[in-house]
Amino acid sequence: MSTALMLPVPVAILAGWTPPWMRKRQAGMRLRAYGVLCVYALLLANGIPRIADASFETVVVCMNVGLGFAAAAAVLFLLSARKDSGARAAGPVEPREG
Repeated sequence: MSTALMLPVPVAILAGWTPPWMRKRQAGMRLRAYGVLCVYALLLANGIPRIADASFETVVVCMNVGLGFAAAAAVLFLLSARKDSGARAAGPVEPREG
């Protein structure tokens, strides 16, 4: 279920598509997409060992890896918000001719 809900939009953003509801906040778009992919990796790191009935040690190691993905996602989301606010403060960019 998480694959169907979380994976298509960030992959499409990284491929160059911009969702209509995010066209005003394009400055941090790629960082936001990478952040969502980190959250997806967190879900996989926590879910797959439990589904596979792995040993307790393996589950703990994967949980710790998942915490790393959660921290990376938080940093990416904060950086995207900072980049968006900086772009908003700078104002609209005029297209260059030539």
